[in-house]
Order: sequence, then structure tokens, then C-alpha cells
Amino acid sequence: MNSQGDAERVETIVVGGGQAGLSVGSQLARRGLPFIILDAHERVGDAWRTRWDSLRLFTPARYNGLSGWPFPARGDAFITKNQMADYLEAYAARFDLPVRMGVRVDGLTRDGDRFVVTAGARRFEAENVVVAMANYQIPRVPGFAQDLDPGIVQLHSRDYRNPSQLREGGVLVVGVGNSGADIGLEVAHTHPTWLSGKESGHIPFRIEGFVARQLLLRLVRFLGHRILTMGTPVGRKLRPTLLRRAAPLIRVKPQDLTAAGIIRVPRVVGVRDGRPLLADDAVLDIANVIWCTGFHPGFSWIHLPVFGTEGEPLHEGGIVVAEPGLYFVGLHFLYGMTSDTVSGVGRDAERVVKAIAARAGARRAA
Repeated sequence: MNSQGDAERVETIVVGGGQAGLSVGSQLARRGLPFIILDAHERVGDAWRTRWDSLRLFTPARYNGLSGWPFPARGDAFITKNQMADYLEAYAARFDLPVRMGVRVDGLTRDGDRFVVTAGARRFEAENVVVAMANYQIPRVPGFAQDLDPGIVQLHSRDYRNPSQLREGGVLVVGVGNSGADIGLEVAHTHPTWLSGKESGHIPFRIEGFVARQLLLRLVRFLGHRILTMGTPVGRKLRPTLLRRAAPLIRVKPQDLTAAGIIRVPRVVGVRDGRPLLADDAVLDIANVIWCTGFHPGFSWIHLPVFGTEGEPLHEGGIVVAEPGLYFVGLHFLYGMTSDTVSGVGRDAERVVKAIAARAGARRAA
């Protein structure tokens, strides 16, 4: 382990060893460019393994492979999160990608013409840094959550695994995005369940039906990957709205929630007498709360002037013009609607690595 005064030097550092980081790594390896991938988890794929047990992907397996190796499953199968995790681990091994696990990056600065990456006592220097992480890093929970009765079990969707973590009694699921709907349906089998909030629409067909698997999902993927991008006028126009708006429900429909006996309630606005207070002034007497309330980006470790007024990274298709050599891959709508999905990161990774290769070529020619 190197000390702060003994930095390890490498041409390119990729921060994050999930599908975005591995996609970048495979593109760098293909071009013979030196790099390392740093990831805080114990194993490649752990970002998927640590999600709730019953999670399955919303896209068929035909769209879940990374560059150079299709996902090894029937094309129309909806795979589990553990299958995805194991595929990523096997992908890193298959292409011999230099992934260093258990390295949590906690600082990124610049020293002259090189970036300095720190991870505890370790220090790295690089000409290029690729932040290969999604916007969803740090759980977002309202401040008043701390005022709930300490006897109430509180979990964020990131920490929820299955209903065995819950106390007997009612469950309030806060947030009606895809996580909230999926988790709500699951816990409703064993607990009285309330679901707070309003969904932002839903896909008007069953994604696991034959027509959806063979046709409709192909059309949806084409729309998100080819039409709703920064390369089209409609994509550029809609991008600001799509960045702010929550995704529609994909697998679950509102009628499924009703059929499961889930009680829909208004949003949670505070706490009264240790219990959740709703917007209609009702108070719920429950034993558990699951916060499906999203995430903060988690980029506070980047100490460079590369963020907008709302904390969003400023880039052009993943290339940070203000800090030459810094790149992002894996962000929501980085270039298109599929940019933060397994099926979309490859295109963005290729664009960023082409920029890295061009930069390396210019340095060699100078």
C-alpha cells in the first residue's frame, strides 16, 4: 500500500467497476491504453448483489450484454440481479480487466497537468479520470425521518433485501417509483401495506407478454437509444424535462397495487407524535417505513469546478470541457435516455475512450 508521498502513476483511472466502468475498461483495453479500475465493493457486481433479493431487470437479456460478449441467456428472458452481478464479474475476468476491488475513492483534485485520486492512505496520479458511476449513490431520506418513533423500523430501498427485515405490523412505503412499487407489492404479501405518493405514469402494456418481449420493448429501446438523444432535436428539447421527471412504472401497474390490497395515501410531510404525518393531516400507526425516495449523486469527493448550480456535472456527452482529461459515463441521459442502463453505457464508453485515445495521441505527437 502506497503512502501519501508515494503516488502510483497510471495514464487513466476509471472510478467505478460496474457496467459503466467495465465498458470503459474494455474499450481502453481494446486500444491498448494503460488503465486501472477502482471500486469500493468486495466483488465485481456487488452493486447489483446488494439490492433487494427479488429484483429482476426491466430489459430482456438481449440488451444486457456488454461490448464483446452477449449476455448468456435466452434473448427474451428477464434476468435476476444476481445473474447480472455474476455476468459482470465473469466479464471482468474474461477480458482480464485490471479491477482493484475494496478501493473507495474519497478525493479527486488536480495538481498541474495531472489528476490526483485519493483512497484513504492511497494516492494515484493520472492524465485521465473517468467517473463511471450513476447519479444514484447516497440514499435520500427526509430530515424529519429522525423524529419517527425509534421503535419503527426504517430502511431505505438501498438497504431493503426482503420482508424478513421488518417487524410485525403495518408497512409504509414512501415513493411510488419502480422501486417503491416493486417493494410494496412484495411486502404486501406478509404485511398490511400503505404506499405514499403518486406514480408518474406507467408503461401501457405488460413487459413480460409475448408481444412486448418480441416487439414493443424493441420499439421502446429504439426510442430511448436512437431518438431521445442529444443527437436529435427532439432529444435535446426533452432532455431537461426527462432529467427532472421520475421514470414511469415499468413492470407494475396501478391496478396491481390495488389488487394486492395496498392502501394508497398522500405524500408524507412530517411527523406527529412519532408517527408519519400525511399531506391530508392523517397520521399512520405503522411499525415499518421503507424510504423509496431516491438518491443524491454522491460526487462530493470531486473537488473540481465541474458542477452546475444544482450540483449536476457539466459535460458534453460525458466529456468535461472545463477540465481536460475528466470524463463521466453512467449518468442519467448523459447522451441518451439509455445512458444509465446496461444497454446504453457501451455507446457512451466508446465516445469517451475515443477522446482519451485522441488526447494520448496528441501528447505523443507534441
